[in-house]
Amino acid sequence: MIAGVDVVLKRSARRRTVTLRVSPGTVTLYAPARTPETHLLDFLNSRRGWAEGHLVRYAARQAPATLDLSDGAVVPFLGEGLTVRLDPGVRRARRGGAVLHLPTVNPAAALDAWTRAACRAPYRALVQEYAAQLGAQDRLTDVRVTSARTRWGSCTSGGVIRLHWKLSRAPLAALHYVALHEAAHLLELNHSPRYWRHVTRVMPDWPAQRRWLRDHGHTLP
Repeated sequence: MIAGVDVVLKRSARRRTVTLRVSPGTVTLYAPARTPETHLLDFLNSRRGWAEGHLVRYAARQAPATLDLSDGAVVPFLGEGLTVRLDPGVRRARRGGAVLHLPTVNPAAALDAWTRAACRAPYRALVQEYAAQLGAQDRLTDVRVTSARTRWGSCTSGGVIRLHWKLSRAPLAALHYVALHEAAHLLELNHSPRYWRHVTRVMPDWPAQRRWLRDHGHTLP
């Protein structure tokens, strides 16, 4: 345990290095399949202070915001503000222009379900655009929406890219950064200097977007 949080060990035959990842309330140790436990414990102890510091900072951060879903409130979606209309005549969320009609019963669940479906096509178009700019469009096989707890996005070796649905509520620049970040993995499944050169060529100000996600991403409702 670190600072009262259980450390989850995940081994993989494909992994070559030991890595420690900390996110709010979770600590995960990634290791090659045959790494001795004594070595893992030594590594963990060497990073204990660093991990504890991150856990403390995460605990002190502002909690996720709560969306106001009263009639007439405005909710963010892909850089737009959609005006809420609570409608007892609808069972599922329905958009009409800049108005989002929500049921009066459990409108939050209806909004989340609508958002996950509505961001699929825009996400796909965005990733395809960046894949084309990188010259990697032939390696992209699919774009999907995810609700992963610890990642904003991911890219598989088979060319499947996933983006978190809550990014639709972030500033557009932050969403674009994650889309580009994952599209660049179509060329390099790592974070090597060559990988970052691909990202920088397309988006020179990417560090600012990464900082925003680090500092404010956890507050997205």
